[in-house]
Amino acid sequence: MEKFFKLKENGTTVRTEVLAGLTTFMTMAYIIALNPNLLTNFDVGSALWNGVFLATCIASAVAMFCMAFLANKPFALAPGMGLNSFFAVVVANIAGLTGMTYVASFQAALIIILIEGVVFIVLSILNIREKIVDAIPLGVRLGIAPAIGIMLMNIGLGSNAGVYSENGGPFYVMRDFFGALTANVAKTTMGSGYGTMVLQVITMFVGLFVIVILAKKGIKAAVLLGMLVASVVYWIGSALFLGANPFASLSSASFVPPFADMASTTLFKFNFQGFMDIGWFTVITLIITFCMIDMFDTIGTLVGTASRAGMVDKDGNMPNMKEALLSDAVGTIAGACMGTSTVTTFVESASGVEAGGRTGLTALTTGVLFLACIFIAPVAAIIPAAATSSALIYVGVLMLMGLKNVNFDDMDQMVPVALMLVGMPISGSIGHAIGLGLISYTVIKVFSGKAKDVSVLTYVISVLFLVKFFLVV
Repeated sequence: MEKFFKLKENGTTVRTEVLAGLTTFMTMAYIIALNPNLLTNFDVGSALWNGVFLATCIASAVAMFCMAFLANKPFALAPGMGLNSFFAVVVANIAGLTGMTYVASFQAALIIILIEGVVFIVLSILNIREKIVDAIPLGVRLGIAPAIGIMLMNIGLGSNAGVYSENGGPFYVMRDFFGALTANVAKTTMGSGYGTMVLQVITMFVGLFVIVILAKKGIKAAVLLGMLVASVVYWIGSALFLGANPFASLSSASFVPPFADMASTTLFKFNFQGFMDIGWFTVITLIITFCMIDMFDTIGTLVGTASRAGMVDKDGNMPNMKEALLSDAVGTIAGACMGTSTVTTFVESASGVEAGGRTGLTALTTGVLFLACIFIAPVAAIIPAAATSSALIYVGVLMLMGLKNVNFDDMDQMVPVALMLVGMPISGSIGHAIGLGLISYTVIKVFSGKAKDVSVLTYVISVLFLVKFFLVV
């Protein structure tokens, strides 16, 4: 273990890495159920849902094993949020355009993901993706980690614990609880869901402050312990004040993996005839769009999280970047073959890094847990979203520390960073925010007479993002 992962060289231990992997898993386990929900329009229990569920677990594990053994980095991968929603919209549009069933359209769209993965394999082997990372200007690079921090806080406080009631939903903490003028307005808006919302807010902040206090005392497992305390608070509150059994789902849960459903719906089920019916222009446009979003989401997560963890050299470059990007590409191909949308590096990896994860053993641990969820998904499902919010908010706050490196007296740095800080949580896309930062940097340099300071690759990427934003529909 020591020889392979170089634990001492990276200042860590097996215990720390395993705890970090468990922490990362707990903050991103939601994707195991949410991804099939989004990709099948919440058709829970259907053969397609079961197939996507297994594909999510297996493809994520494959990608994380690659990250562990090829790159020796603590980053976790899974079907990316935003990308999966876009994929679902694409599938629905294909069905409407061609008249195919949703399943047949899904199988045709998987070919787009497969091509994307192959493109990324080639770009990674040729070091082109690594050159793109190197082409990101200093100002934009400095802003990535803080912007991710605000996005994590936005996920934790804003959209990670939605509540439903007879009045509809989802209702969210920042918008409907803290955003309400008075408690009475919140009660009226949420109806019977108000009690659940109060419990989630209490759970979230109890977990957050437990993490902060333990971290100040130097306890490395602070994030994981805080999440566990928050979970216990939620379980007790749910039983005592809401009259609910937080473990009720376990009594009727099935622990038998639905491999037959996967084999009949998603496993290597590429619909080439349906793919041909989409149209070449649409296909090429979709492939480029998926590639750009995935590429800059992954680059942003790797650069931002590695910077926060001190895993970069004096020039801000991360060792083994090529292998990390290659792991992402392999995961995407595995996802297409298994039956899910683009696999990408998860921003929640920051929680494991903050818990002390520094090597591939963290990623390996998370990958094993994802694979185990084929059998124990119901157990993972009882961890409340409010508990994971505690970790996301804490890590988000810490990542804001990167702002101290930004020269706010330099407009070349300040403007791209400011746009990214706002753009990332609003758009929900790391890639789109980086695009805004690159465009603004390029424009400022060109019109201030410093066009030569901008690299050719930065010009190319900026133009591609302009095309993506204004011409690709």
